[in-house]
Amino acid sequence: MAQATGRIVPGEESAIHDEPHIEGRRITVLQVVERVEGADRGPKAVADEYDLPVADVYRALTYYHDHPDEMDAVRDRRREREASARERGAKTLDEIRDGRE
Repeated sequence: MAQATGRIVPGEESAIHDEPHIEGRRITVLQVVERVEGADRGPKAVADEYDLPVADVYRALTYYHDHPDEMDAVRDRRREREASARERGAKTLDEIRDGRE
């Protein structure tokens, strides 16, 4: 059974990400939210997928909804990095999966 960390590390305190993540893990708050709310999966399924306590999944969801401005900024930074990578010729995951050149 996974042990609860009890803490979300804000992006500005993180040595591994520039966005909030679950303490002691590399999974970000936004990754959890995208899997629970974006992919319509339950918190238990996401917890099992990442060997997390369900409580940590709920902590990530709570953090996301308690910090909307910070999470909007995270999404903006991601979009900017993706656009920059595309300008340099990087493929999207869909293009890679589909075998597009």
